[in-house]
Parts: sequence; structure tokens; C-alpha cells
Amino acid sequence: MKKQLSPNWLISKSWLRFLVIILLVIGVFFRFANLDKKIYWGDEVFSSLRISGYMHSEMNEQLSNGRLISREDLQKYQYPNPEKNTIDTIKGVILEDSQILPLYILMARFWVEWFGNSVAVTRSFSAFISLLTFPCIYWLCQELFESSLIGWIAIALVAVSPIHVVYAQEARAYSLSIVAILISSVALLRAMRLKTKVSWCIYAATLSLGFYTHLFFTLVAFAQGIYVIAIERLRLSKTSIYYLLSSLAGFITFVPWIWIIITNPQPEALTWANSKQTLFASAARWAGIFSRTFLDLGISPSDPGKLKIALIPFVLIILALIIYSIYVLCRRTSKKVWLFVLTLIGSLGLPLLVLDFVFQKRYATSRYTLPSVLGIQLAVAYLFTTKITSISAKIWQKKLWSLVAFMVIMGGVISCLLHSQARIWWNQLPEKYQQYPQMANIISQGNKPLLISEAENILPPIQILGYLVDPKVRFQLVEKNQLPEVINGFTDIFLFKPSDFLKAGIEKIYNSKLQQINDLLWKITKST
Repeated sequence: MKKQLSPNWLISKSWLRFLVIILLVIGVFFRFANLDKKIYWGDEVFSSLRISGYMHSEMNEQLSNGRLISREDLQKYQYPNPEKNTIDTIKGVILEDSQILPLYILMARFWVEWFGNSVAVTRSFSAFISLLTFPCIYWLCQELFESSLIGWIAIALVAVSPIHVVYAQEARAYSLSIVAILISSVALLRAMRLKTKVSWCIYAATLSLGFYTHLFFTLVAFAQGIYVIAIERLRLSKTSIYYLLSSLAGFITFVPWIWIIITNPQPEALTWANSKQTLFASAARWAGIFSRTFLDLGISPSDPGKLKIALIPFVLIILALIIYSIYVLCRRTSKKVWLFVLTLIGSLGLPLLVLDFVFQKRYATSRYTLPSVLGIQLAVAYLFTTKITSISAKIWQKKLWSLVAFMVIMGGVISCLLHSQARIWWNQLPEKYQQYPQMANIISQGNKPLLISEAENILPPIQILGYLVDPKVRFQLVEKNQLPEVINGFTDIFLFKPSDFLKAGIEKIYNSKLQQINDLLWKITKST
């Protein structure tokens, strides 16, 4: 590796640091900019319910009795309060969301208790955790490539990577998962290099951290095992023995939660993956997933086809860059280096790819392929470093690759700028939630508005609207096949996602007609 780098690059190290620091500042800014501007969508509402310590069934029972409730009454089930403690939070995760690992939920609960109840505060925990990605990926590059220059380039790529910024602003465990993957990777390479008991104990501890961060970390750990076995050539060496003992120790700490998942299964958690998908749609989906590593203009499935077609050349260029970077990595580095990057890319990417194309479903999402994203960024950081600083490269080649690196960085900056100004982004399912801000504005315009809905819509739709509407809006929630009591004094009465039974009943008891505003919202009007 060191032979391929120009000895003159050290002269411009201070200039490189200056550029990376600028990109770091930009990246930090975008991670914290407009944290409360975007819609607080379904997954985040579920996170907040878990943070509050209340259970879904408990919330439904207390809210769906037909009484008038305010926005504050809804948000009681979105933030910590004295009625529920940490034990209640753990209990809620165990009984209703066992597939969600508890580490993020507990840490986020403490964060919100310390800094206050708001969307910005809740999301700021993920943003803060994402800052740890910078030192972790630099340290990983030091262990893997033995090059600080590649570490600086990797930091620059991650700082303005749109996919990192998107998940740094979401109240979910993905930022913490990225950090756990990087820390465990560093710990593994360090333990293989030092071969000490302490270093292997540290690796075991990082495995435990990862296991309790995200369920799919188990596949990352499995890929790390394949890496160690391949490097040691199936020999029962000292490294292999220490690895097996460390992995066993880390896995044992996770056994209690495995038992919880088995005894409290949540099969409905993956119902979204049951939709069929053609091979072409799967290929387009995967191309979009990987291209968002460097360029993300917010295009979602609900956007017009013309926008997607216009994006094809950029996606193809990014995919070519990724493939070429992996090719260069495999050709110019030792097995220890390229095999680690490939196993990181394939840890989740390969299983999800097989499932998508074999079963023609949509298991793969950007949030599940984050380990692959990290591997790709390592490969691209290596490519840029070697091409720009290689002794054998001609001046025009260095300038060309410098331009390519600049364009990739600028693509990330532009993507982050667009994301910071958007009301809703592709990861928040705009095809499902795009109408919510508009509906909230319509409801809030009334002098004394009332929104009536059925209890099955409380989580997440009504809770999402609770973040968007004016505090003067009141809610009335009833059980399915039940009608609300008539309450006078409201100037504007709306129905949200009403069943046929509720629509017919409302028209009768209010002696009024219903005016459909959109697919989800109806308004009571006077009979003529």
C-alpha cells in the first residue's frame, strides 16, 4: 500500500486536513439542520412509543373511549413521563417489539429525559451518535490500510454522504448500528494484529454492543467469522481459537434476547416485505440503494417516471465507480485488506440480494444495507487515494481523478442541501404520508376543529397528525363499529380514514352530509 503513495503527499497534509475539516463542518451542520422540519413519520412514532414506556394496547385502551383529547394527550404516549419508568420501556419492547433491540431505545429515553420533549431533541440523539462515525472510520482505515490519508478521504466521503445524513436525522437505531459495525470491525482487526487476550475481550464486548443494537448485526458478525476463517486458512491457530472464544462470549450475552424473540415473535413486523416485485424492479431498487451512498435527490417510488429516467445516467456512473473501486481494491491490496471489505459489503448485501431476486420480494432497503455502504465507501476512499497520489500515474490522470473525487463530494453536498430543505424524504414513505402536512393545515384552519377517527388509526396515523396540527385541534377516537357521542361547540368536524359504518353513522347522528377532501380526510357539511 505504502509503495503506491507518492512521498510528496505529506507536504499537502495540512491542506488536506483543512479541506476535510471544512467538509466535517458541513457534514455536522447538515446532520443537525432543521431536525424538526421533516414529518415525524411512522417508524419514529413507534420509537417514541417505546421510549415513553407505554404499550400500544395500553395507549389504545386509554384513548379510544370516545372522550375529547388534545394534542398533549396524544403526546403523553410519545415522551417519558413519571407514570412510566425504564422497566416499563424494556417491558414494552419485549412484549410488543421484540425484534427491535433495546439499546437504542434505552439510550434515547435517557437523552430525552435529560434534554426535553421535542422532535428536535429526540432526533438529535441519532445525529449526535452519528458524529462518532468519523473517528471510527478513520481508525478502521488505520487498522486496515495502515494509511492516515485513506482515513481522511473516508471521513470526507462519510461527512457528506447523503445516506449517512438521512439516517442521522431519524429517531431510529441506524446511526448507532453504523458505529457498532465500525467499532467491532476495528476491534477485530486490532485483535488479529495484537493477538492479546485483552484485545480479544474488547472484541467480544463490541459484539455484545452490536447484537443489542440491531438484529441484522448477527449477519455482520457471521461475515467477520468468515473473514477470520479465510485469513487463517481453516487452521486451528491461536487467532482462530481466540476468535471462537470471543465470538462465543459475545453470543452468550445475546442468548437472553434470542429467547425473548422466540417467545414473543412479531411476524407482522415484516409484512411490508411481502409485496411481489419483478426482476427489473428489484434491479432498479438495488441500483437506487447503492447510488444513494453518494447522490440522493429525494426521488421516491411515488415520483413521476420522467424524474427516474433523468437520474439513470448518474446512477450508472456511480455504479461503475463502485464496481471499479472494488476491482482496484482486489487487484492492488493484500488478501487481508480486500477480503475484509468484500465480507463487509456482502454481510447483508448478499443475503438480501439473493432473497430479492430468488423470491421476487422487496426485503432490501437502504437502512438494512448500511454495512454494504460502509464497505463501498472504504473501497472508493482507497481508489481516490491511490489514483490521486500514485507515483506511476500521469499528471492528467491525477487531475482527472481529483475532478471525479470533487464531483462525488459535490454530489453529496447538493444531496444534503436538498434533504435539509425538504418537508418529507423518500425514507419517510412519501407515497403514504405525503398528504399529512396538507391535511394538518386544512384541519388547523378551523376556529374550533374536531377530528374523529377509529382506534385502529391511532398508531401511527393519528399520532403523526398530532405532531402536525395546531394545539387547538381536538380528537375523538372510538372503537371499531362504534359511533361517537355528539359533542357541540365545534365549528369544523373532520373524519380521518372512516369506515363505511362510521361514515353512515356520522351522517345520521349529525344529520349532515360528508364532503370528501382526499382519500383519507372527510368533512361534515350541513344538509341541504
